[in-house]
Amino acid sequence: MTNVNVEQLAAAVDSGMGRTISSLEQLVSIPGIAWAAFDQQDLVRSADAVAGLIRELGLEDVQILSVPNGESDGGPAVVARRPAAAGKPTVLLYAHHDVQPPGDPSLWKTEPFKATEIDGRLFGRGAADDKAGIMVHLASLRALLEVLGDDFGVGVTFFFEGEEEAGSPTFRSFLETHRELLRADAIIVADSSNWKVGVPALTTSLRGLVDGTVELRVLEHAVHSGMFGGPLLDAPTLLARLIATFHDDDGAVAIDGLVSAPAASVDYPEEDFRRDSSVLDSVQLAGTGSIADRLWNKPALSVIGVDAPSVELASNTLIPAARAKISLRLAPGQDPDRAMEAVTAHVAAHAPFGAQATFVPGERGQAFATDTTAPAARSALWALEQAWGTQPVEAGMGGSIPFIADLTEIYPQAQILITGVEDPDSRAHSANESLHLGDFRNAVLAQALLLARVNEEGI
Repeated sequence: MTNVNVEQLAAAVDSGMGRTISSLEQLVSIPGIAWAAFDQQDLVRSADAVAGLIRELGLEDVQILSVPNGESDGGPAVVARRPAAAGKPTVLLYAHHDVQPPGDPSLWKTEPFKATEIDGRLFGRGAADDKAGIMVHLASLRALLEVLGDDFGVGVTFFFEGEEEAGSPTFRSFLETHRELLRADAIIVADSSNWKVGVPALTTSLRGLVDGTVELRVLEHAVHSGMFGGPLLDAPTLLARLIATFHDDDGAVAIDGLVSAPAASVDYPEEDFRRDSSVLDSVQLAGTGSIADRLWNKPALSVIGVDAPSVELASNTLIPAARAKISLRLAPGQDPDRAMEAVTAHVAAHAPFGAQATFVPGERGQAFATDTTAPAARSALWALEQAWGTQPVEAGMGGSIPFIADLTEIYPQAQILITGVEDPDSRAHSANESLHLGDFRNAVLAQALLLARVNEEGI
């Protein structure tokens, strides 16, 4: 049995929610986007604002750091530390302050960079992904210090990245440069999602990722489609035939050498998946097995880009070459290097009509699985249940967080927990991104309870 006072921490969280939401609204107003096409001074302003909020908690060791990225520097990361008391563990709390571009403003029903509350949800770019994650970390520590004061001895290190939405290009270098500064016994990454509104989740697995470009050529140069069409098939047509071999008749990935993970312990009803994904009613779902397994525990391949003449620029010629970029999500347990080799071999073996087809490898990232029997994970599941008043789901995620692999490699002894504040309707990266404020409050309380239990029982 734990001696953590749930009621006291809940009262402290609730009394501070007005301030917490106001601080989140302040962060949402800053369009910090780590893409070269956007004003990087906004990214600096975002880091400065986050650093200011940390200092308001009484922490003095607050730094804004970056490492080189070619001829410039990577996005500014905010790092702050509260040292551990003797015999207490240190927990690293990660989130990111940069955001996605807003996209087409006509698709938003509110101003993207003006936080607006509608029916219990806070709308705005970054309101959920991931400035809410930052505020979960800050508000939970504030509640802990209010309730426990100096009795809270767990060391806390904040690490708020400034380039996650740009692919974290300097993340590995940053960890290697500041290895000791960021060393911890447990790492909480607040950048995931809950099961649904009112039901929390601990993300227990992530799929890995490999991507690359399929290049196909049939001619040395373009020729007239009327004079040569018939005996010759153009490159886009043959590329389409090659792409079609990536899946079987059920829509499951048909590349030899890829693995699947053990079956999921929870179900994701098809009707919920259809609603959450906005798939058209007429579209048949791909693959076999449960929806959860197809999302979390099996490979998934998507074509995410094609190079061929646009419809507007089309002429009556046979196109000599075409390219397609593919993204392949990998089940936990899959070696990314073996997966890349499998795709390369598949492309070579399935080149249609003798066309020259090659696969140019791109990025690769490891899958991740949580040991849910470890002390930190058990404490997290307990805290989620206390905060929401319902049993949490141990959920996989179909997506990938490549930097998790870097964390596991550099800090192999640290327990890594992936939590979050989003829900299926948060629409991260899309227009009308929003945060459910009730679940946001619960997320703050859950983390406060988790850290209080770590303070009492260790890791």
